[in-house]
Amino acid sequence: MLFDPARQQARQDSILIVLHQERSTPGRVGQMLVEKGYRLDIRRPALGDELPTSLSAHKGAIIFGGPMSANDPDQFVKKEIDWLDVPLKEGKPFLGICLGAQMLSKNLGGKVHPHKEGKVEIGWYPLQTTEKGRLLMKHWPQMVYHFHREGFDLPRGADLLASGETYPNQAFRYGHNAWGVQFHAELTRAMMHSWVVRGAGRFGMPNAQVGSQHLEGRMLFDTALKAWLSHFLDLVFEGTPQR
Repeated sequence: MLFDPARQQARQDSILIVLHQERSTPGRVGQMLVEKGYRLDIRRPALGDELPTSLSAHKGAIIFGGPMSANDPDQFVKKEIDWLDVPLKEGKPFLGICLGAQMLSKNLGGKVHPHKEGKVEIGWYPLQTTEKGRLLMKHWPQMVYHFHREGFDLPRGADLLASGETYPNQAFRYGHNAWGVQFHAELTRAMMHSWVVRGAGRFGMPNAQVGSQHLEGRMLFDTALKAWLSHFLDLVFEGTPQR
């Protein structure tokens, strides 16, 4: 059961969930966190929800993706990027997914920008793990799911954990508590079907895959991605390495 901040005060075992659209959900990430015993405190700043000035009442936070850019002039975008000072200063676990990772990079002085040749990652693409990534986790997925047309710089002082051919920065850790991933491991089957329908207009962009490849890739690669995600969430929020 999802945690409703309007009816009950967030407790220490709750995770702050930041979403960007009215119908967005935390998907499989949310399902797994609830199964692991956490409560979900869901906020949508784009729709007027406020973010807490401290994470003292939360275990950590996650900022998810969205159709907007970290470079957009919208006030809520800038406020989210600036708000990342809270988990960074307090040392609370933070995970940025896609847009959330780009916001983390920008907060830390990096730039968010499109590919120089206009290529996108929309579909399934190979992931290469760095030595530092393998030291943190033994088993990473070989293929991951993407839906983006911008990437981010690796912030100064951050450790690159995984890379890709088109967008080299795919996963990183900054300090001991802040993590960013460019790809989407949170999609349920229903979410992927929705994205394929709503995002069909982007399948003609350079390097994008057509919808049938998205769905076929899920059958081939999703089991490994799901297993990785469960271990990764333990690593982010409990500091527990994969065994």
